[in-house]
Order: sequence, then structure tokens, then C-alpha cells
Amino acid sequence: MDTDVAYYRLHEIELAFDALVDRVNALCDCVEQRHCPIWHLRESASPTAWLRQALLDMWYEQGQDGRATRNYIGMVLCDDAVLEHVTALNAAKDHFGGLVNTMRKEATDQIGALKTHLPRRHPALNQLMAQQGLARLHLKQAWRRIPVAEAPLARMQMSWYSSGRSIKRTTIAEAEEKLAALNNEAPHVRIQWQKLAALPSDEILAQVQQQAPVMRANLFFKEPLDDGRQRRALNMALPLFVPDDGSGRLPKMNAPALAPPETRTRARRGDNRLEDEPYLPSLRLYRYRY
Repeated sequence: MDTDVAYYRLHEIELAFDALVDRVNALCDCVEQRHCPIWHLRESASPTAWLRQALLDMWYEQGQDGRATRNYIGMVLCDDAVLEHVTALNAAKDHFGGLVNTMRKEATDQIGALKTHLPRRHPALNQLMAQQGLARLHLKQAWRRIPVAEAPLARMQMSWYSSGRSIKRTTIAEAEEKLAALNNEAPHVRIQWQKLAALPSDEILAQVQQQAPVMRANLFFKEPLDDGRQRRALNMALPLFVPDDGSGRLPKMNAPALAPPETRTRARRGDNRLEDEPYLPSLRLYRYRY
């Protein structure tokens, strides 16, 4: 990338990150000033302090998987003024994420430095990170959007969902390329080469990635939406902002477990088409049942 273009891109990202942090603080200040009712799952800290921590948590912890993000399960009852701040914050997140993704395509080598550089522009954020031994920005946590209910709720039902997985279809040629990137001197890799060679060249495999447990929320609206819907399901990674119906009270909700179950709680799907054990364990590749 041309030096001038790279500088311009970096400057754009710096300004977008500054705006994002400012929007977070403005939202939290507004929630505090308007004394919005807040519920959060652990209830171990003051509600407003917890909310600010949840929305400013944009960094990696030591040993954290780069694909993983931390969840903050909670709800904020809000009026139109607070909702305007939420809308502005989500717009700032979208803008920041778009700029970073553009730089990722144009100058991937700059992303690592970006994660260290940006927090230093905000003394309070940088000091907090330093106190906790944190040094790098977690981009995905920075730009993930704040969930908002479209209308006041009658109630909300929450439960942990811990059996999700993503499945990517993979050709034999793609499997060979992935296997070639491993240590081909290792006995277990050589065994997998032999197993792969035994398959027809046109067979399709499935690469499976187990997904982290998420809190699943079912929202039941007090009144049907304009499109007729009376309920909505969503994953709660960040606090849900719910419009106040004028009562000043949070909607009814159940009391979910503090942590997801350690074992699978849902029955295995009857239409599961994958074999039970991975065919190539190092690549998490499974054969389809036919």
C-alpha cells in the first residue's frame, strides 16, 4: 500500500475508534443520569459500573483464543434518549469495523500494530488495560453491535445454548492442502494421509467447528410488531436495551443458570448426516453418512 494511503487509512481508523469510545461513554453517562433500571446475570458489581465495563471490554486476556469473545448477559430499560445513544454507538461500531476490514484487505501486516496502538490514545482505557496486564485490542469485541428490542416486552425467556457448531464443506483437494500445512513427519499425520488417500477424489468432507456456549433469549413483545411478529429470538452477547412501556419496570424474565451446562442438554438431531467420529481428527474433518 502507498505510504500516503496507509497514513490516511490509519488516521481514519484512529478517529473512528475515538468516536466509538466517546459514544460508549456518552451512552453510559446517559443511562446513569436517567437512572435506567439495569439487570445483569452475575449482579456482583454496581449496575452502571458493570454496564460500562461490558461496553468498554475490547481487549484480549492472556491466553484467550482469538476467535472467542466474552459475554455480558444483562438488560437495560431505556427511554428514547438512551436509544438514540445506542443507535449512534452501533453506527460508530459499524463504521470502525468497516474501516478495519478495508485495511485488513489492503495492508494485513498493519493490523497487529493497530491492536496495540489504538488503546494508547485513551489514557483511561490504556491505564485500565495496563493495570490488568492487557496490551492488545480485540477487534471483534470492539465492533460487535449492541442488541435492541424493537418494542416493549411482556417477558423474556433465557437459556444457555451449548451445542451449536459450524459446518464447512471441504473437498479432498482442500483437505490435502490443509494436511500438507501440518508436520508431515508426525506419525498421526502420516496415518491421516493414508486415510485421505483411501477416499474417492470427488468425495465432500465436513469441517466442524464447535461454537462457544451462548445465552439464547426469546423476546415476547407486549404488542405485535408492524409486521405481525409477537416474538423474536436472539443471542445475548452484550446487554439488551429494551424500550420502556411507561411502567419504569423491567419485563418479567426467568432466572437462568450463571454458567452453561457442562454436557449437552439438547437431543441429537435426527437428521444428523455426519459420522460420530472425525475421519481426520487434526483437521476436524468428518465424513457424511450416505
